[in-house]
Amino acid sequence: MKLLIVRTVLIYLCVLFAMRLMGKRQLGELQPEELVSTILISNLASISIESEEVPVTASLIPLFLIAALELLGSILSFQSQKFFNLMSGRPKTVILDGQIDQNALRTLRLTTADLMEALRGKDVFDPRDVSYAVVETNGSLSVALRPEKEPATLSDLALKVQHSQATIPFVLDGQVLDDNLHWCGKDHAWLERTAQANTLLVEEILLLIGNDTEDYFLLKKEPRRTARPLRKEDA
Repeated sequence: MKLLIVRTVLIYLCVLFAMRLMGKRQLGELQPEELVSTILISNLASISIESEEVPVTASLIPLFLIAALELLGSILSFQSQKFFNLMSGRPKTVILDGQIDQNALRTLRLTTADLMEALRGKDVFDPRDVSYAVVETNGSLSVALRPEKEPATLSDLALKVQHSQATIPFVLDGQVLDDNLHWCGKDHAWLERTAQANTLLVEEILLLIGNDTEDYFLLKKEPRRTARPLRKEDA
């Protein structure tokens, strides 16, 4: 049992290190070669965990080899557009000026139902409202609406903007995000004043969000609920 625990921890740390080497990508944004690498790494890791007779190196060596190949592929893709197109393909336009390109759908083996589902995911329910839609190399759909269908912005309405920065988190679960504070022109002194104004310590803040104005939203951590002792009448 101890050997299994040690092997599992070792494999976990090595896989984590390999994935960190490969860079940050959300699962839905993986390119084909990245998805293949992820699947292979997970399978190699499970072999050493499940089979104690298999040496750990039997998984670690190919694991880091796959990570190295992924890094090499990323470098070559960065330097050569042709290599990138070969490995990841090219974006494909599926809607242009409200017209669905059926040949493009057939090429991508994408059904009309799939396209409509992807459009609904973008809050678009009528293809005629779309000026341009393209299926990216990672499988996601990018949509540009017709100008008359675009939502109005503050500049369109000629309204004065009260603040220039977006509303972003300053504290998450008691942890201070220094970069966000500085980006909005604030510092730890402002943070301490804000916490004291709410009779709190910074560590007691669950969420604090704001922008470059004095407006903010603060949420206090709630104490953990303890189990209520059982009374006789409850029994």
